Amino acid sequence: MKTVTLGLNHKSAPIEVRERLVFDAPETIGALRRLKDRFREAEFVLLSTCNRVELYCASKREGGVTAEDLANFMSEFHNVPLETFKEFLYSYDNEDSVRHLLTVASSLDSMVVGEGQIIGQVKKSYRLACTAQSTGKILNHLFHCAFATAKKVYTTTSISSGRVSVAGVAVELAMQLFADISSAKVVVIGAGEMGELLVRHLLQVGCKDITIVNRSYERGQNMAKRHGVVARKWEELAEQLIQADIAIASAAVQDYLFKKESFKKIMDSRRKGTLLIVDIAVPRNFEPSVNEIEDVYFYSIDNLSEVVEQNRKAREQDIANGMQIVSENVADFMDWFGARDIGPLIGQMKEEFAQISQNELERFFVGARQEASCKEVMQAMVNRIVNKLLHCVIKNVNTVAKENGEAEAARLAGNIVRQAKEISLEANSKEDAKQGRINSDKH
Repeated sequence: MKTVTLGLNHKSAPIEVRERLVFDAPETIGALRRLKDRFREAEFVLLSTCNRVELYCASKREGGVTAEDLANFMSEFHNVPLETFKEFLYSYDNEDSVRHLLTVASSLDSMVVGEGQIIGQVKKSYRLACTAQSTGKILNHLFHCAFATAKKVYTTTSISSGRVSVAGVAVELAMQLFADISSAKVVVIGAGEMGELLVRHLLQVGCKDITIVNRSYERGQNMAKRHGVVARKWEELAEQLIQADIAIASAAVQDYLFKKESFKKIMDSRRKGTLLIVDIAVPRNFEPSVNEIEDVYFYSIDNLSEVVEQNRKAREQDIANGMQIVSENVADFMDWFGARDIGPLIGQMKEEFAQISQNELERFFVGARQEASCKEVMQAMVNRIVNKLLHCVIKNVNTVAKENGEAEAARLAGNIVRQAKEISLEANSKEDAKQGRINSDKH
């Protein structure tokens, strides 16, 4: 078996590409079911967040699912030409694939290192895969290994201390760009998990005038009550923006809430000056060209890089410690993963060696020798020799497993099985050719 990961993230692809390939929960289940129908023997998990879209796959080593298969599927599902995002894709196989998932789950590959949302997103993705019945023994074991790794990284390092979320970074940016954030009127668009984080961070930095606007007014109200802020109906969003100093958007929508022309009307109605918009939604809530309107300062999730870099530098030692934990757990998983392959391969090796010895005995005991009295003794002797040679081979495979890992040992055992099959088939073909010549001579 092998594992393959294909994806793109905030480091490899701009937001205008990522937002075209995002999967919501129903789409994720639908996509996984289609993949499972197409590749019945393979396993799949799909991780889709505001910063990454990644497909994880386990399939047979020879003739299994390839990164190209996954890329073509992603293109087909979203009806987006592969040429428009192919250059932004990355892919990993086997050990590199395992290391990538463990690094992602531990937030060491996040835009904001140490953020706690990613592990919840990875767990949700795994649950969706279980619902779609697209997982199996390998990915089940791999994702539980990722959960355990993340827990150890979070509990044994201080990587999650401080404001470590995209929401926190958005508020940090607002503080840098707005002189007195405590006196600013802030409109939070969206009452999901990210919206709740935004409200918490805003309250922590002293914001006193916070309004939540959500498509579901009831949900917005419930969140507002929890935090002692105000909620307004979705229909009042434009009015709230007219009065706002800062708008931070995280609503889950498939198209822009505001395009340049419609938003210009809102700005024309304002009596206030500058409006700061921080759009951390993917897909985005505001058309980027709103930044061209006078007195609008627009920042998308990809514009948070300076604050993100400050966060990364402050956690360099934690990152190193976290990566050490990841490496240890990758080695443990690969030992388990390789052992799954070695057992059956050793069995196949024994069968192929036995077949070769049987072929040679049959070639020897033909004609007058067919009824030889020593036939049974010869068979026992040949079997003993083959078993001793097989024991040496298995011993060497075990040595490779100890010194270079189970995956390398599985590759060695697989090569031996393939070569033994070739020897067996070659001997049979030569014998068939010889028998054909004998029959021809008789006629």
